[in-house]
Amino acid sequence: MRLAVIHGPNLRLLGRREPDVYGTATLGEINSDLEAVAAELGVELEIFQSNHEGELLDYLEEV
Repeated sequence: MRLAVIHGPNLRLLGRREPDVYGTATLGEINSDLEAVAAELGVELEIFQSNHEGELLDYLEEV
């Protein structure tokens, strides 16, 4: 099985932007957790993040 996780605008600021609202986990930490779970389940995981909607759409068309 193959999964793609797509992070959109401003998510690269997780852990720094309003931690009282969004928590202290960084995007890197979240991605590491996702990769660990995917490895346990034998799932191929691809992670993509962009602040630009056009790049997100281009990625979706390629996947």
